[in-house]
Amino acid sequence: MNGILCPQCETKLSQGVLTKADVEASIKLVKLSQKIPLIEKFTLNSCRESHGDFVLYLNSQDIMTIRQSRELYRILQGEFTGKIWLVHQNSDDKKFIEDVFFPIKILAINQVWALGGLRKTKVIVSGKKTTRFPIDVDKIIAISNDLRKIDLVVEFERK
Repeated sequence: MNGILCPQCETKLSQGVLTKADVEASIKLVKLSQKIPLIEKFTLNSCRESHGDFVLYLNSQDIMTIRQSRELYRILQGEFTGKIWLVHQNSDDKKFIEDVFFPIKILAINQVWALGGLRKTKVIVSGKKTTRFPIDVDKIIAISNDLRKIDLVVEFERK
């Protein structure tokens, strides 16, 4: 509540159990919860920073609550310097990909083996890539590789 870590959390931070992003996100959510009591019920399991953006690992119910309220999402987004990505805690690679692509509909996710034994994950999304496409596909590729070591190849349904 006061922005100062307890000795136990300070130890976790120094040991690498908690990251600086975990601490920053927790403080931001606590401050917001004073204005918006609904946020007080959220459970932030983890936060990872990647390429200037923040990936928040939350419980399923918390993600649903945020996704159902554009205003709540905008308020949360306003607290962070980069874009926030909402991901289910303990999600497998497929669910992680679905979460970061939200609200875009994914038509298929396949494992592709490339020359030299490289494994790539091919994602086919609905629609076509335009300048008005709602998400930055290059950011998703970078975040997936950084946080999950998933080598994504993204294709669009229509050229």
